[in-house]
Order: sequence, then C-alpha cells, then structure tokens
Amino acid sequence: MALSAHPDPASAWRTIAAELRRLVGDSVYEIWLAALEVDSLDSDRLVLRAPAKTQSWLAGRFGPLLERCARQVLGPDVRVSFITGTPGRPGRPSGADRAGRAGSFTAPPTGPDDAVELNPRYRFEQFIIGEGNRLAHAAALAVAELPGQAYNPLFLYAPPGLGKTHLLHAIGNYVRDYGGGATVRYATAETFTNDFLRALTSKSLDPFKQAYRDADVLLLDDVQFLASKTRTEEEFFHTFNALYENGRQLVLTCDRLPRALVGLQERLRERFEAGLVADIHPPDHATRVAILRKRAALDRIVLTDPEVLDLIAERVTDNIRSLEGALIRIVAFHSLTQRPIDRALAREVLDTMYPQRRRTVPSIPEVQAIVAAHFEISVEQMTSSSRAARVAWPRQVAIHLAREVTGESLPSIGRAFGGRNHATVMHACKRVSERLKNDQQVVDEIARLSRLVGRDDADRNC
Repeated sequence: MALSAHPDPASAWRTIAAELRRLVGDSVYEIWLAALEVDSLDSDRLVLRAPAKTQSWLAGRFGPLLERCARQVLGPDVRVSFITGTPGRPGRPSGADRAGRAGSFTAPPTGPDDAVELNPRYRFEQFIIGEGNRLAHAAALAVAELPGQAYNPLFLYAPPGLGKTHLLHAIGNYVRDYGGGATVRYATAETFTNDFLRALTSKSLDPFKQAYRDADVLLLDDVQFLASKTRTEEEFFHTFNALYENGRQLVLTCDRLPRALVGLQERLRERFEAGLVADIHPPDHATRVAILRKRAALDRIVLTDPEVLDLIAERVTDNIRSLEGALIRIVAFHSLTQRPIDRALAREVLDTMYPQRRRTVPSIPEVQAIVAAHFEISVEQMTSSSRAARVAWPRQVAIHLAREVTGESLPSIGRAFGGRNHATVMHACKRVSERLKNDQQVVDEIARLSRLVGRDDADRNC
C-alpha cells in the first residue's frame, strides 16, 4: 500500500499494529508490544517510542517483524527505528534493521530492578466486571490493597483469553502505584524456567534467588508450564516457601484447577490450593458489549453505528482476546478501505472468521455415535448391560449430553440406552455433574464433546 494512503501516522500505526497482533498473537502483543507508540512518520522512516527498560530488547526481538509489517502497509522502502523518552524530547534511536542483522536475542535482565515491565493498559479500572469474573476481580483487588494479608496465595484459573493476565498485571500496577514502595515481580512460568536455567548454567543462582525471593509481590503467569520440569519445580517450591513464610504475596494463574495439574508435584498442588482458588467464566452478552465499548473508547475508535459492538458480541462468545481481535480486524479493514465502521463492514469482516451458522438439534443416535467414537467403544457396547468402567463412564457422558442437547425426555433417553429407566438416567447425569465440579480433565473432555455434538450443518458435512 502506498504511503499516501495513510497521511495520519496514528491511522497507519493502527493498521500495522493489527497485522502485528495477528502474527504474534494477542498475549504476546499485549505483554510486549501494546506500549509502543508512534513518534513520527515520514516518507521512508517510522519512528516508534518504546519503554526505556525494554527498548533494546524489543528492537532485537521484534524489529525485523515490525519492519516487515510496516512495509506491507507503508511501502517497501520504509524503515523502522526506536527511541526512548517522551514525545517532543530527543531520544536515543535504535534501528530495527541494525538489531535485526545482529541476529542475537538478549532476554531482559533478571535483576529485581530490571523485572519484566507490567502492561500499563492492564489496570483494574479497565477491567470489565461480569457474573463470570466477579469473584476473581474482587479477590485480585483485595490482594492488591493488602498484599500478603488477604488471600495468599491467590490462584486464578480459566481457559485462555478470559482475563487472567489482565488481573495479574492490574495487581502489579496497583501495588506499584499505591503500595508504598513495595516491590513487584511479574514473570511467566516460561520466563521463570529460562531465568533458572541461565542461572544454573552461569553458576549465578544467588542473583536469581534474590530477584524472585526478595519481591513483596510475585506474579507468576501460566503455572501449568512448570509441570514435568523437575529441577524448576524444586526451585519454585523453595521460592514459594521463602515468600510465603515471610508474608510476601503470591498470585498465580493457570488454565486448570490445581488438582488437575498432572505432572506437578503434589506438594506444589497443595500449596496452590492453600489460599483462594478463583475461576473465570466466559463473559455473557452484556459483558462482551461492555468490553468492546471500553476498548473502542481506549483506542478512540469512531463507530458510525454503535450496534457494530452488538454484532461482534453475538458472533464471538467465549474468548475476550478473540472478541477484541475481531474489533481490531474491523478497524484495520476500515483503515485500509476508508469505509465507515458500520454493520455492513462489520458483517463483511466477521463473515470470513465468525460466520453465522444454522444449527440443528442432534439426535440421540448421533450423540451416541460421537461419544462412542471418542472413547473407542461401539454403540452396541454403550447400550448394552455391561457395567465395566470403560463402558459405564462413556455411557454416562452420552446420557448427560443427550439430555443437554437433544431436548428428548428422560424416558426417551433411557429407552435409547438399552431400555434404562428414569432413575438410571438421572444417576448418570448426577455422576457427570459431580465430576465436572472437581476434575478439570473431565471439564475439558465434556467441552470438546459438546462442541462436536452441537456442531452446525457445515461441520456435519466435513
């Protein structure tokens, strides 16, 4: 695209950022790249402002990719540079092309004064509260106001994209703003692992331990990735104990319940459950619209038709990242085509990624066939009188799903499963419901099967 098509640097950067987000993913973008701002744009150079602590690392890690995205939008001759400092003041440039050619990746320092930057956009005032996240939000705010005294540890769990990382950064930003000088350390489980391995390799464990164990608040994201890393688990166990015994606050996020962390030491699982375990559920329609409205206000997006947000919320239902990603995609399309952001544009863009689907009610035999195939048994076995565990559990799952999605009566379901009575059907549903409360693996399995049995006509023909 020619540079003249983007006379406004802010408009050009929104388009570039949307493509960058698509390539690196929402999580990486929000943590590392959302803080970038345009300083200037001329015929052959885009200058970006970056936080001083991460500017060099960003140039080396993302510079080549940034330049590629910029050239797709602004033309093949555009170069990207970075500066630090505030607008209008001189900064120290760092050419992305120079950093890219160096070919070396240098991770951020692990000292306590050089901890990974918190995302300034992730604050409590930007978090939209709904029925699905009310407990997690209240617990996170309580921890931020009284670190080490409210809930310790605080364990937040939810599928990806529902706001765990937002709350984690919000706690850190709140403590840094109002915590009277309390030190905050944020890291992902992967960062913790890499820092530990580097410390082992360089025989510099003391600075590593000081960096993590001297923090007043330790925020660790995606702890499921500690599983099956024996030495890292051992080190984190001691880090956890050192912080906890000294009254320091720990906040952990995960995509499943502690007891479902297969491969993690039992003593760590017990410590994760020792405080408050709070889950986050997908947002309802009203919450999804509120999230989109807040994002549009933050990004100063001008909507020709406010009902665009309702349309997005109808199509994207289970993931906040996908929800915001859909809005960003619409804005990028608007920037590229200069069309107004109205329902026509939104529908055109959404139809490519989130098409409306005509759904049909599955029959009991369809549910039986899908569940039987998943558990690798036959439908005949499922409907037989066998009480073997490898048959009984799949049968109970199939009965549960048949009741949930087919609309058939309990006697009809019982007849379809070998002439079983009403009480047997109720027992099967109760058994599945009990395991859904306590077993994350069952939650994931039922969710997968629910998507299969509830799929639309297009999927059925695949």
